[in-house]
Amino acid sequence: MNVLFVCVRNAGRSQVAEALFARAASGRHAARSAGSSPAAAVHPEVAEVMRELDLEIGGRSPRRLENADAQWADVIVTMGCGDACPYIPGKRYLDWELDDPHGLPLERVREIRDEIGRRVEHLVGELDDQARGDEESVG
Repeated sequence: MNVLFVCVRNAGRSQVAEALFARAASGRHAARSAGSSPAAAVHPEVAEVMRELDLEIGGRSPRRLENADAQWADVIVTMGCGDACPYIPGKRYLDWELDDPHGLPLERVREIRDEIGRRVEHLVGELDDQARGDEESVG
């Protein structure tokens, strides 16, 4: 399954979600992230708290959300992008209401990171269960 994480700047929440998802899914599912109005760089406080988990995202470049990203995805997770997020019929949408970590104290950024981590683990579990169910129905 392909999952697209979308927020406004693609410099915080969606980058965290993509990195944590890639780790949790271990190649079983794919992830991308994008933003409706991308920043110049990943927020430094976000990169710092991700380094605590041995995940380096500070060198990533935020990317603009393209229609092709949404077409690629089976699941689209939005995080505060509102009407700027595309809607494509037939896709599964999840809206995760999370504070934007930009400019927040590290303690709060860690809380947001950890909440994203919990949601990502749950999503990966759902996708794994769905993939197992699909395999069982086929064979």
